Amino acid sequence: MAKDSKTQERVSPYSDEDLEYFRGIITKKLEDSTEEIDNLQRSLRESMENASDESAYSFHMADAGTDAQEREKNYVLLNRTRKFVKYLDDALKRIDNKTYGVCKVTGNKIAKGRLEAVPHTQLSIDAKLKRR
Repeated sequence: MAKDSKTQERVSPYSDEDLEYFRGIITKKLEDSTEEIDNLQRSLRESMENASDESAYSFHMADAGTDAQEREKNYVLLNRTRKFVKYLDDALKRIDNKTYGVCKVTGNKIAKGRLEAVPHTQLSIDAKLKRR
């Protein structure tokens, strides 16, 4: 019974129509992020192939350093984007179980504008500002 009462407390303050609206925003961001992951992976593959290529060109050490720095940046972006995709997936789960739009700190409704800007958030602006 405790689980049912907890579920009751955490019901989304948004209508099913609103939840579908947010699902659309999240789905679009997921598509964009998946495309970005594909592009970053392709770039990393090409970079690694070029680094191991034994070509007739001689590379200056600074060029090799720049290439390594670019690969590192792409790795960081790839990991960051993967983490973002996980947050978006989690937000879709909250939509499915109708707990989306509830601040996990205060239990209050997260403003629609905040969810439009940061659709994966689990914090109201008040809770976010208090965390700083």
